Amino acid sequence: MSSQATAPTPTGSVPTHRAAPSSQNLSPIDKKDHRWVVLAVIGIAQIMVVLDATIVNIALPSAQQDLGFGNDQRQWVVTAYSLAFGSLLLLGGRLADLFGRKNTLVIGLVGFAVASMLGGLADSFGLLVAARALQGVFGALLAPAALSLLTTTFTDMKERARAFGIFGAIAGSGAAIGLLLGGVLTEYASWRWCLFVNLVIAAVALVGTFLFVPRPAKTARPRIDYLGVVLITLGLVGIVYGFSNAETNGWDDALTYVYLAAGVVLVAAFVFAETRVDHPLMPLRVVLDRDRGGALLAMGLVAIGMFGIFLFLTYYLEQTLGYSSLKTGLAFLPMPLSIMFSSTILGTRLLPRVGPKVLILIGGLTAAIGLALLTRTQLDSGYAPVVLPGLIVIGLGMGLVFSSAFSTATSGVARQDAGVASAMVNTMQQIGGSIGTALLSTVFADVVRDQLVGTDGGKLAQANAALTGYHTAFWISSGVLVLVALAGGLVINRQKVRLAKLESASSNVTGSIPVAAH
Repeated sequence: MSSQATAPTPTGSVPTHRAAPSSQNLSPIDKKDHRWVVLAVIGIAQIMVVLDATIVNIALPSAQQDLGFGNDQRQWVVTAYSLAFGSLLLLGGRLADLFGRKNTLVIGLVGFAVASMLGGLADSFGLLVAARALQGVFGALLAPAALSLLTTTFTDMKERARAFGIFGAIAGSGAAIGLLLGGVLTEYASWRWCLFVNLVIAAVALVGTFLFVPRPAKTARPRIDYLGVVLITLGLVGIVYGFSNAETNGWDDALTYVYLAAGVVLVAAFVFAETRVDHPLMPLRVVLDRDRGGALLAMGLVAIGMFGIFLFLTYYLEQTLGYSSLKTGLAFLPMPLSIMFSSTILGTRLLPRVGPKVLILIGGLTAAIGLALLTRTQLDSGYAPVVLPGLIVIGLGMGLVFSSAFSTATSGVARQDAGVASAMVNTMQQIGGSIGTALLSTVFADVVRDQLVGTDGGKLAQANAALTGYHTAFWISSGVLVLVALAGGLVINRQKVRLAKLESASSNVTGSIPVAAH
């Protein structure tokens, strides 16, 4: 970390005060400014979590055949992770603030690696599910710690835009890369390597963390809000499990509504409790800021839209066009490449100039157009003329959204709240993904069933019915991305970031991005 007392203060941003650690408390390598190396370490840690969302899905058929579990049990390999990860994120973010972000990152990396090893060695369905749940627990420590480290490391306006552009590219493209890596490992090695690969990634990230991530300056430790922990954990479990139950058993199952209702009531009770305690788990000031709230809303909606791309386009490529897992992963590659270009080149240059309001608006509309292009797919469509243009346009739009939303959702936050603010970003993505899974899967199943009414039920009829289901999912996802654009255009404030609000939050904030006045 730099030893300067203050970061450069561009016009319209908040002066960001950096504590200058005593030189005798730093190792020689800590005395140097390794911010960009720290970004690389954080990126490696983050990509391990993001990859896990899709790489295991590719391995599921092989794992099912090897361990001998049924189709009705298969969903638990995914649900066990999402339940633990989604429900514990806010606690993980606050623990990062409490025990130090570097310490929490190390614990998260070690725990995630151990859980991945257990999953790769699993000789039974029960052990695999337990390992996936354990991955979720440590992922809930790892993800907010990584993002909050990024938030507190980069405070200069231009550097922050570039750093979050790179981070957004990793977060946005990781799922597609997971499809590719999962296909390669499953086809040429074993499904177990889709879990073992995390040991390699975690080892690299751990070495980088010990060598380059500086020890943070000592700050006042927040107390744990135990009531808040119980309420929000159970509430998020109810919501995530409710949507998972809807995907498996349909919306006709009464338990779906019981879980969802209980989850909503508990979350509401959590919000009420946070206004009554002295040391809230999630200070409401973190989410009530208009700009930050708009960015968080955009992140949640993006997660819903992204589900339509990865799941149903994967089905289309493999089941309709007959692609192998490896070929499917390669087919997705143009999308992460265009996300990287848009996020790191376009987003980095435009964010400080026009602000997140414009970029999220344009990015959401662009990605929506890309998804609409995928509705041109037919039973015998060629990849280059039909699928490829849609993936490129989606990536260009997503890159703008990710780079802008990540940065805006974590800017101007008091340092003692950086962990929980980062956890909110991940929580919105997790809840959005759960909603997308249940909503689009249910709609797809209903459309296919309706399309098969009055047909002979043969292969051609099933293929046409599935194609109609894909198109419906793509149109819904496109509409959701239009809502992302509206979240940017209507919710995020059109004026410059209000300096008085940020200064009153804390004299030691994580930096802000000046938003161009209109």
